[in-house]
Amino acid sequence: MKTTFAAATTAAIAFFAVPVFADAHAASGDAEAGAAVFAKQCVACHVVVDGDGETLAGRKARTGPNLYNVAGAQAGIVEGFRYGKSIVAAGADQDLAWTEANFVGYVQDPTGFLKEFTGDRKARGKMSFKVRKEEDAINVYAYLASLAPAAE
Repeated sequence: MKTTFAAATTAAIAFFAVPVFADAHAASGDAEAGAAVFAKQCVACHVVVDGDGETLAGRKARTGPNLYNVAGAQAGIVEGFRYGKSIVAAGADQDLAWTEANFVGYVQDPTGFLKEFTGDRKARGKMSFKVRKEEDAINVYAYLASLAPAAE
């Protein structure tokens, strides 16, 4: 009986401790594979430029926002970028943050994701491109997370 209780207690502690110690920027994808997907599918619209102005990925694309430090960030807040109303409202009013799940859902179907997230059937995403494969979207998130500054 003690063995069963100890095993159950250990399992419960592990289960409840994971969220406490989980990194907000943790990604389950392959960052190297994500770099390849980003280079093929994302650079036409997006760039990753750090706070010092160094380009980490992409070219001089301006159609989409700078994706530096996007992992875990609130949606719709890159200064100087003109977002659509739906994503700004989702970020500001409903606390939409770019977790891996939200990022993957959004890049696979921006308008559909915003409609579901906000509950507004009139919500629209300005991003017209859709990442077709879920695995590619997960890998891109991992890549972008890998470019984020080290946590202090």
